Formats: sequence, structure tokens, C-alpha cells
Amino acid sequence: MKPIKPEEGAVALGYAAGQRAPQVLARGRGLIAEQIIALAEEHQVHIHKNPELLEVLVRLELGDEIPEGLYQAIAEVIAFAYQLKAEPLE
Repeated sequence: MKPIKPEEGAVALGYAAGQRAPQVLARGRGLIAEQIIALAEEHQVHIHKNPELLEVLVRLELGDEIPEGLYQAIAEVIAFAYQLKAEPLE
């Protein structure tokens, strides 16, 4: 996978039990995106590159839940991340 370019932006999503949907925990471009990506890498958080999804998510405010229209796309990303986490490293 190609590295994510910070100028393209980054969005961090989080979900806790009891929430209706994942919410935006961090978002930004440039230096802020670099910091989001660095923290994700440092904590071995799955990083998914999807420019179209990014353009929608980066417009949301911090704390906003993702729009219902994105539930399927985000669910697929989460399922993929769990699948990767479950696969043994060789």
C-alpha cells in the first residue's frame, strides 16, 4: 500500500459501546495529518487510505458521528482491520 501523504489529510475515528455510530476523534491536513498518522503507526492502529471517504470525513467536526450514508463503508473498513489483526504474522 502507498504511504498516506499528510497533505491529503487524515481522520481518526473512534467507537465506544453505547454509541450509535463511530465519531470523529481527530481530523486535519498537513502537520495535523502527519501527527494523526504518526500516532496511529506508533499505536499500531489500522490506517486505511480512501481519498473519497477522506474528503467526506474531513468535513465533519470533532465529535460528530459519521453520517448514516457512510455506515456501510466504515463497517467494511472496520471488518477489514479486524481481519488483518486476526491473521498471524509470518
